[in-house]
Amino acid sequence: MQPQNIPENLAIDRQPDGVWVVTLNRPDKRNALNAATVEELVALFSTAATAGARAIVLAGAGDHFCAGLDLVEHHRADRSPAEFWQLCLRWHEAFTKMEYGGVPVIAALKGAVVGGGLELASAAHIRVADASTYFALPEGQRGLFTGGGATIRVADLIGKARMIDMMLTGRVYQGQTAVDLGLAQYLVEDSLAHALALARRCAENLPLTNFAICSAISHMQNMSALDAAYAEACVAGVVNTQPEARARLAAFADKSGPRIRPTE
Repeated sequence: MQPQNIPENLAIDRQPDGVWVVTLNRPDKRNALNAATVEELVALFSTAATAGARAIVLAGAGDHFCAGLDLVEHHRADRSPAEFWQLCLRWHEAFTKMEYGGVPVIAALKGAVVGGGLELASAAHIRVADASTYFALPEGQRGLFTGGGATIRVADLIGKARMIDMMLTGRVYQGQTAVDLGLAQYLVEDSLAHALALARRCAENLPLTNFAICSAISHMQNMSALDAAYAEACVAGVVNTQPEARARLAAFADKSGPRIRPTE
């Protein structure tokens, strides 16, 4: 059966091992997010787990990952406050589905990771940058305010004070400084190749284990410490007794399984 809705702004490569490479495909717009792309992201991350994705690499076509909100579309649409409010809620829907959807998402970053592009990247579970990658929140200079979750996720990554500084002054971070602040976890020569390698490693995990890691932890961060401890025990009770884990535990017990050793 042919898929009923073929994305126009996302290129999706579903590989045999369950790794999907999803590419933002508006290079002439530096992959800026228009309303249609946001809807495609909502649809993608709403169904990825049940459609068989074991891990997702999120990349950008051309020289940039994502330059944020499509400001030309926004200007021409001349949206009312209510209309833009609803658009922001769709951004939140897409990024929440991405963060809480249970499938590991590794963002392969390059060039601009700016404004809404940084909000998108911050919803990924792992971010891989290269030397060309730069991070910015230029909303202050453009008379705007973040609407896609930066006040939640970016502030959580780097702290409230640094985020406010970025918005007020247009400060740009890149390289090792950006990694040290938490904007990315890896700085490599080829971000796409490294993201693919990480995705394949994640795809080897049991799906239920990955689902817990890529959904439960975020939920627990929203709870009180006491509630999070209870929820963690419940999740561990389910995940740590799954039948599929028995062979892996047996391999650990008889020392035939992989050993944990430093790789970097």
